[in-house]
Amino acid sequence: MSAINKDVPELDFSGKYTDEHARAYFHKHTDGFWRKLSNRREIRIARKALKMAGHPLTILDLPSGTGRFWSMLAEDETRKLYAADYSQSMLNVSMEERPRAITRRIETFQASAFDIPKPDNFVECIFSMRLLHHIGEREDRMKMLREFHRVTSDTVVISLWVDGNYKARKRNRLERRRRHKSYQNRFVQPREGIEAEMREAGFEIIGHVDFLKYYAMWRIYILRKHQVN
Repeated sequence: MSAINKDVPELDFSGKYTDEHARAYFHKHTDGFWRKLSNRREIRIARKALKMAGHPLTILDLPSGTGRFWSMLAEDETRKLYAADYSQSMLNVSMEERPRAITRRIETFQASAFDIPKPDNFVECIFSMRLLHHIGEREDRMKMLREFHRVTSDTVVISLWVDGNYKARKRNRLERRRRHKSYQNRFVQPREGIEAEMREAGFEIIGHVDFLKYYAMWRIYILRKHQVN
């Protein structure tokens, strides 16, 4: 197990996942008809995003959670898979609950997305689902994007909430009513702003895939690392 560097940013929810919480999270996305439908759609668009990334043969899934995307990531039998999460409990549950045919192909380690204990250009692709929408501070987003730029040799596939759709407008109205709240751990990013941050971190945006265009907030960006000569 890797030690987490205590000098890196810690998101407010990061430490909450005990084994019990992790098991509840494992079942969350298949609990009920609509969640199952949403889960299938998210996996489908993630598969499309990886195709746009050029079918990378080495992938780091970070944060891996309880391995929700592992079956899809393992569809290419020649692919080498790594999985990391801030929570060791998440990793433990994923290795216990996911099929052995998949887990035996995956190397796991504990890590923060802000400080990955691997060398430069470690994998062809970093696959990061459902993390960036939790990061409200620009400084923290840039720290994470630059760390991804260091560790990937080619691409990053990353999801977040963006504006310009029905759900984002509805969310914005909700947040205005919640202004008295001191705690917020999910954020809608203006598309122009987040895309500028991606470019500043050293990436070219080669495409994106929307969960449901004009309706849903979820978007997956496919980024390519600028190579320094």
